[in-house]
Order: sequence, then structure tokens, then C-alpha cells
Amino acid sequence: MSRTIIITGASDGIGAAAARQLHKDGHRVVLVGRSPRKTEAIAQEIGAEYFLADFTRLDDVRRLAAELDSKYDRIDVLANNAGGVFGDRSKTVDGFEQTIQINHLAPFLLTHLLMSKLIESSASVIQTSSTGARISGKLDIDDLDQDENYSPIRAYGTAKLANILFTRELHHRYHAKGVSAAAFHPGNVATRFGSGTTSKLMKFITSFPLTRATFVSPEKGAEQLVWLAEGKPGIDWISGTYYEKFKVARRNNPQALDADLAQKLWLRSAELLGVE
Repeated sequence: MSRTIIITGASDGIGAAAARQLHKDGHRVVLVGRSPRKTEAIAQEIGAEYFLADFTRLDDVRRLAAELDSKYDRIDVLANNAGGVFGDRSKTVDGFEQTIQINHLAPFLLTHLLMSKLIESSASVIQTSSTGARISGKLDIDDLDQDENYSPIRAYGTAKLANILFTRELHHRYHAKGVSAAAFHPGNVATRFGSGTTSKLMKFITSFPLTRATFVSPEKGAEQLVWLAEGKPGIDWISGTYYEKFKVARRNNPQALDADLAQKLWLRSAELLGVE
């Protein structure tokens, strides 16, 4: 059955690879990207509709949500795939540290603003997370911006941990109303992800030849996103969970399993964004 699938971060990497495969499978794929040139190029390649939004600007997210809500009668899948890792700590025009805004607050806001349509459509909401959540994530509800003890690796891991906690709480709040949610780790993917970072450690991790030799292709990395988007919650996958290699992750950051923390993160995120 053909589905309407929104993919953010769709102009490159696993987002573009998933868009190509899902379009090939007969779905109505809608691309969201930051780069006009790259996003339009993928859209023209596969014959898909596209929208532009810069997640460092929450006004872009609000505009995007309004455009998507107006354009589409239903949204079967919202894939919150856009993300980024950075080096020197900096804040966005909205006043938030850019890693947590791009990876968590912006997709949280987009999902929130589309919630009525997602409920009407019995939609699936998919978060692209990372094993970085387990390796370096350490979430402090009172310091999401990491004003204390900032590091690029910790900021990224914490944002990916937030993706898992968001998935857990989204399921808790809205699954009874028809919305399902899952997060997944795509693997170490050979893309341009992290190419703009000023972090020496992240540059080493993403560009060292022996490390990159172990990376998978964007097409391989996109397989779980495609599987979750096309699958049926409750039959093919379990809502509210985090997946690695098509299975519920056996190892996890202990914070990712904390239901109370998931609720607190939701409430704190809503407070920071001024939504209910």
C-alpha cells in the first residue's frame, strides 16, 4: 500500500538513499532539506516534492509544519532524519546550543505541530539515532545546552539519547491514539556527515582511512529506515523502542530506559519551545 512519507535530512546520505528506495517501492515521498541545490537535485532525480528548512531556525520549522499540514491530507510516516555534529560550541538564533536544537528540539517541534494530522493518519514517527547515545550520551534536564562541560562528542551523544527518550515518551503519550514511534541506529555510514565539524576527534573518527573502511554505504544505512517506514507497527516492529540491526537494541544507555527521564525531557522540551 502506497504511503505518504516525509523525510527530513533527505538531500544527502541515508535520507536521500531511503527516499530513492521508498519512491522506487511506489510511495509518495516528500523530501525536506536545508540545501536548495542538493534537495532540488534529489527531488528532480526521483520525481518527488520537496520543502526547504534550516533546523537552526525554529521559524523555518514552524513554516515547514504549516506547509506540510496544508499540502497533505495525510502523513503516514514522519522520518525525523535530519541531524548534525559540530565542533566549537555555538548557539542558534533561537538561543539554543545547535547540536541539541538540530537533532532534538527541531524534530520535537515539527512532530508536535503535525500531531493532529499524525493522529488522524495513524502515522509512524521514526527517529534516526545513533550508538553515540550509549557511548557518550549524558542528559542533564537542567542543562540541555551543556553550558557546563561541553564537548562535541558528548553533545552529539546526548542529542541522540534524546531521540530515544523522545521515541519512548511519544509512544507513551500517543500510541493509544494511533501514533507509533521507533528510533534506530543506521550503522557507521560512509557519508559527508560530520564533514563540517571543527572537532579534531570527530574528524578523525569520520575520515581516518582504517575507520572509514569499516563504514557501510548510505544505501545499506538506509535499510532500517525503509523497513520501519514500510513496516506495520505491532507486527513488523515494536512501537516505543530503539533498533540496531533490525532488532531491539540489547545494549543501551541506562538513561534511555528511564521512563521518568523521558517524561521530564518531553516537558522540558515543550517548555523551552513554548508549546503544550
